[in-house]
Amino acid sequence: MATHLLGLALVLIAAMAQMARGGGGGHDYGKALSKSILYFEAQRSGVLPQSQRIAWRANSGLADGKANGVDLVGGYYDAGDNVKFGFPMAFTVTMMAWSVLEYGKQMAAAGELGHAMEAVKWGADYFVKAHPEPNVLYGEVGDGDSDHSCWQRPEDTTTSRQAYRLDPQHPGSDLAGETAAALAAASLVFRRFNPTYANQLLEHSKQLFDFADKYRGKYDNSIPIAKNFYGSFSGYGDELLWASAWLYQATNGRRYLDYLANNGDALGGTGWATNEFGWDVKYPGVQVLAAKFLLQGKAGQHAAALQRYQQKADVFACSCLGKGGGGGGNVGRTPGGLLYHQSWSNVQFVTSASFLLAVYSDHLAGGDGQAVRCSAGSAQPSELLAFAKSQVDYILGSNPMGMSYMVGYGATYPRQAHHRGSSIVSIKASPSFVSCKDGYANWFGRTGSNPNLLDGAVVGGPNERDDFADERSNYVQTEVATYNNAPLMGILARLAGGPGRLEIAETAIKSDNQTSLPPLSSGNH
Repeated sequence: MATHLLGLALVLIAAMAQMARGGGGGHDYGKALSKSILYFEAQRSGVLPQSQRIAWRANSGLADGKANGVDLVGGYYDAGDNVKFGFPMAFTVTMMAWSVLEYGKQMAAAGELGHAMEAVKWGADYFVKAHPEPNVLYGEVGDGDSDHSCWQRPEDTTTSRQAYRLDPQHPGSDLAGETAAALAAASLVFRRFNPTYANQLLEHSKQLFDFADKYRGKYDNSIPIAKNFYGSFSGYGDELLWASAWLYQATNGRRYLDYLANNGDALGGTGWATNEFGWDVKYPGVQVLAAKFLLQGKAGQHAAALQRYQQKADVFACSCLGKGGGGGGNVGRTPGGLLYHQSWSNVQFVTSASFLLAVYSDHLAGGDGQAVRCSAGSAQPSELLAFAKSQVDYILGSNPMGMSYMVGYGATYPRQAHHRGSSIVSIKASPSFVSCKDGYANWFGRTGSNPNLLDGAVVGGPNERDDFADERSNYVQTEVATYNNAPLMGILARLAGGPGRLEIAETAIKSDNQTSLPPLSSGNH
């Protein structure tokens, strides 16, 4: 009998492990998590560390900032090109950090917490460099126009590496605010692990928020060359609120909560209900953070204001679930069930929404378990998470084409991602210089798979009919981007590891012994 019970227990344990991995004919969320973080190593600019795992990449952008008298070496390339755009990079770092803060325990269990923290640190280190004075922020290195006229490896880049800056005469509240949010969130990631570094990030965050708030303006008016690539169409109100929310979370400082509550109406946070969350529009993220503070009992005397934020968080969730009622507020869907906003890189909005729904679901369930109030019927927290899972499953291959939209995951995935470095033979394998024209003539138009595997990259995804053409020239569908992956790593960790949101604790970090962690400052462990 004992032997029978032991056997039954082992079967149950195996079944539970399979479920945690997304088994039962489902997906291996742990494997997808590992790949989603690995991708960021392919996007690194600067001097690559010895721990670099994407081996076909080499050092690049080593003179960035030199002509401007500042060191801007490092950071991330945003997508398939070789420009460092500060606006999407900052959103990427904010979302990576938020993913770690919500689901660091699950990442640790999967042996990926160290890699995730390294990914956050790579971006945060760059922003510290890009903020050499309290009221100065370098917002871009290179320009999209000249870069897009070339098809070159990052290691060969010959296009302009001019750096563009914000200052009191050239304000950019949206970019400075998003960078402040990124550094506040990153400071929380390292708070218990490396407090000296966390304090440095937090000080930069506070200065950037003050700069953003005092000298108001849209960054793409000060850096107009960015407008055709990452224009700030929603303005800067959302980023000012976003930064204040993150600074409140990082400091518990009443000043930042007061700002969030008192400016909700004027800056659109309590008045603008939207069904889109991404590198330009942060309102749903602010609204979920405000709801989180309310659910955690951290609203103070501002409960009424934060309730207005939460009402808009409900609108976002309802519109994703298709319960927004009339008026066209619901997000469209493909026949296969994927949220659909636009033809160009639609998946970015899917990963961001899925992460936000998972976080909101977990905080609702961890609070009083209240349902989301929708005009077409209420939704339980579990419904939000189940829908987020359905979106992730679609991306990983549960779709009409049977196509995984994550490179390297599953049997069928994009082989011709629109990505310069991936599509040209590695400089390590062929050191011969590849010019602008050579890249287009010899590599861009080649049929067949890219010579370098862009492991873990998530492409733009299918059209409104669930169709996808795996062609390098089809950048609308095949270009990859850091902001596709950043929120996905959080929801993948949640699906791989189950419930139990815990912010980073030393116990979680110490359990993560399968990866190398970022270097420690002496005496800070």
